[in-house]
This record gives sequence, C-alpha cells and structure tokens, in this order.
Amino acid sequence: MGDDDEPEDAERVVELPTTDVLDLHGFLPRDMREIVGTYLDAAWQAGFVQVRIVHGRGVGVQREMVRQLLAGDARVAGYADAPGDAGGWGATVVTLRPRP
Repeated sequence: MGDDDEPEDAERVVELPTTDVLDLHGFLPRDMREIVGTYLDAAWQAGFVQVRIVHGRGVGVQREMVRQLLAGDARVAGYADAPGDAGGWGATVVTLRPRP
C-alpha cells in the first residue's frame, strides 16, 4: 500500500443520482434511519410526489422499521404496500407532500 492509498477498511462515500426507487438490499439494519432519512430529503428536494422503498419480504423487520420512520416524517402524506408487479409487500410506496 502506497502513501496515497486508503486503508482497506476506510469508509467511502458514494453519491448516486436520486431516483424514485430506494433499494435497501445490501444495507445494514442499523443504517436504515440515516439511509431512509437522507433519501427522503433528496427525493422531496427533487420534487418527487411518489417514491418506492424496496425493503424485501423476509420476516418484515425492515418493513416495519421503514414504516415507523415514514409515520414520523412530516413530508410523508401516506404509504402502502407496492402493487404486486412492483414488489408487493416487499416494497412500500410513499406519497410525499408537495414542497411549499
């Protein structure tokens, strides 16, 4: 490893474009609050009216975590299971309030 190389365990920040879908597969449950909050910030600022958060089916732990976060967010007008062809109960469709 040279002087300019980062240590292998260094945290890296990757910025991705904001789309109307957030897929939580691959993220740790302990990071859900920050990831979902940051995503909602970006989606709301971008003017999205509806977004989909993919949390997977599993036993429903991440689904409940996501929905608790949504229930406490003033930007969220409502949320429900996604249609079957968009993930069903493995994803949540979120309706955002318009920006003032």
